[in-house]
Amino acid sequence: MGNYIRFDWAIKRLLRDKANFAVLEGFLTTLLGMKLTISRLLESEGNQESEYSKFNRVDLLAEDAEGELFLIEVQNNNEYAYFQRMLFGASKLVTEYINRGDNYDKVRKVYSVNVVYFPLGGHGRDVVYHGKTEFLGLTTGEKLELSPYQKQLFRVDEVSRLYPEYYILKVNDFNSVARTPLEEWIYYLKTGDIPATATAPGLAQARERLRLDSMNEGERRAYYSHIDDIVSLQDTIVNSRRESFESGKAEGRKEGREEGERSANIKMARKMKAKGTPLAEIAELTGLGEVEIEKL
Repeated sequence: MGNYIRFDWAIKRLLRDKANFAVLEGFLTTLLGMKLTISRLLESEGNQESEYSKFNRVDLLAEDAEGELFLIEVQNNNEYAYFQRMLFGASKLVTEYINRGDNYDKVRKVYSVNVVYFPLGGHGRDVVYHGKTEFLGLTTGEKLELSPYQKQLFRVDEVSRLYPEYYILKVNDFNSVARTPLEEWIYYLKTGDIPATATAPGLAQARERLRLDSMNEGERRAYYSHIDDIVSLQDTIVNSRRESFESGKAEGRKEGREEGERSANIKMARKMKAKGTPLAEIAELTGLGEVEIEKL
């Protein structure tokens, strides 16, 4: 770890302060490629604390001056249905932030930004992925466009701008020298360090306000305990992948992968149970039954 506070801890403790909005604005401006100003933070799942979620998952919901919503989620623990989780989170915002009786033109634009520190799956070799909704003709392949009136009414140029957009940052897969502003941000997200040469929007403010030496002794102890939890969690993930690979060689790829995943879930369930995490939450995150968890 570097000389600065990890991003997930900062989201939980520091970036909810309006004085630090410039850090978030810089991150989103760099990622989305458009200048934005955060006007306020809204209630989100990340406000619901448990001992486990303090290091496993954290999120923050921001609204910009145009009324668009930005859900930033950081997840450390493996979750095999994470793609569906992203869909659920964005869909929930779409339905929650429209008043009953409003016309559909009041549906809010949602950006789902996901910073993941676990092997998400798939075979993509990139570090940052962007997903959006487009409609293509089955026979012509042409993209369905908005009418001039719709463009004027909705103040957007493309149909995809009306739908949620998703960004995935596979932070642990970044192994390059940071040459672009986005890569500078990813380097910080992975290492907790901000090089003196970094010039990406928001990193100057992060360098000033997210310093480890600005913490008092109690805050520093809590922070290092958080880091220890993260290291333990990542070790479990690495070990599960190794076990899956070794089992796959002996028993077949599919069976070995399933056994490795189950072993990792059992280990994680034991840790969560020892921390006093409710059985229902353990079951949701590991896929194990509550009866089985009770016996661990």
